[in-house]
Amino acid sequence: MTFQQSDAIEVKRIRGKGRGVFARRDIRKGEVIERVPVLVMTSEEYAEGLANTALKDYCFGWGVDQVALALGYGSLYNHSYKPNARYDDVAPQTKAFIAIRAIARGEEITINYNGRPGSRAKVWFDVIEAGTRKKGENGPSEVA
Repeated sequence: MTFQQSDAIEVKRIRGKGRGVFARRDIRKGEVIERVPVLVMTSEEYAEGLANTALKDYCFGWGVDQVALALGYGSLYNHSYKPNARYDDVAPQTKAFIAIRAIARGEEITINYNGRPGSRAKVWFDVIEAGTRKKGENGPSEVA
């Protein structure tokens, strides 16, 4: 399988949230936004090498006793309980991010980290939904 960087997306900073993936153009419902390779390691390798680095925040569980890091922008999509995209395993060590509704140019693309767009299961951090602001914030600071 070959991989090509998508012209549909870009990464921007969001005040109070960190980085996020945004639509550079309108994206149709059902469109594959991005297909990314995934690096897989054992939980032991993760604990010995990445667990105490900044990369720990971008890794996720993969199968039994394994951890993965998605390349491309795959580990930069933010979580939402009202996502506009989902992710699927489409080939060995490959994920695809797919629009579950039309996404407008400039809109942040989000996924549900629980794997199912409708899941309301708790995640391990405080969720900041699009359109919500912390007291005193005027809005997102979108700096590439």
